[in-house]
Amino acid sequence: MTETTGYSGSGFVHVKNPHLDSMEEDILYHLDLGTKTHNLPAMFGDIKFVVVGGSPNRMRAFAQFMQRELGLGAGEELPDISAGSDRYAMYRAGPVLSISHGMGIPSISIMLHELIKLLHHAKCRDVTIIRIGTSGGLGIEAGSVVITDRAVDSSFRPRFEQVVLGDVVVRSTELDKELAEELLACSREIADFPTLIGHTMCTYDFYEGQGRLDGALCSFSREKKLEYLSRAYDTGVRNIEMESTAFAALCGLCGLKAAVVCVALLDRLEGDQIQASHEVLWEYQQRPQRLIAAFIRKRLGLGPAH
Repeated sequence: MTETTGYSGSGFVHVKNPHLDSMEEDILYHLDLGTKTHNLPAMFGDIKFVVVGGSPNRMRAFAQFMQRELGLGAGEELPDISAGSDRYAMYRAGPVLSISHGMGIPSISIMLHELIKLLHHAKCRDVTIIRIGTSGGLGIEAGSVVITDRAVDSSFRPRFEQVVLGDVVVRSTELDKELAEELLACSREIADFPTLIGHTMCTYDFYEGQGRLDGALCSFSREKKLEYLSRAYDTGVRNIEMESTAFAALCGLCGLKAAVVCVALLDRLEGDQIQASHEVLWEYQQRPQRLIAAFIRKRLGLGPAH
């Protein structure tokens, strides 16, 4: 069974679950929120941008960065809205919501189900959601930022497979092309690090699943690894991570304009281990944040930051 995207002209976030209407309260357990215990429209109704990433600390830092970029009382402490859950971290800076999603498809999937319901219950409209993060590059220099045009699985197919009640459900991993081009245009205005649009391969594992030779297990040769990664490159894959297919599928089905923007920490055709210094890696990780901040400022009509 194949499910298609849920884009519409209303701008609202859609949920495709008729059972929600009969629930007395929808408890968003992993976000420590609920429809009766919290006034979600008052708390989140004016959110226009949601930025998600793996690390709680990184998403806290991004929220603080946006606080400064938007002139919202830089230095003021931002509370973790989901602190009571001990699973994900959520911060708000004006119209921007910054949320961690953990590592891998199961973790981001749980967060997205509850986030999408949150945006729906809060009656948010015209929301743009962007995943930022780190990745392994393919045939590109370390520090390059990849804007995903197509999320593909380990067989280079643009699809996300979910087993539901024993059946395999296939979901589209289409991402918004206009949003990707808009982000690329913003990167040209920043112009101090390489940025490109390309396919992103999403795997279920960091080691064998990504063709690494340095895990606790390795069932293939160096030659087989390079042959596989070269085939991926030839199909248009420019980076590898572990969340993009699930992210694209869920956001697309629920009517969210979505993008994935990840920096490459190394070129996987040259090696497997990340050897750059902490200082260099820290600067690399700022690049997607800087790009998204420039994009949000432009969308809000604030012009470039000084």
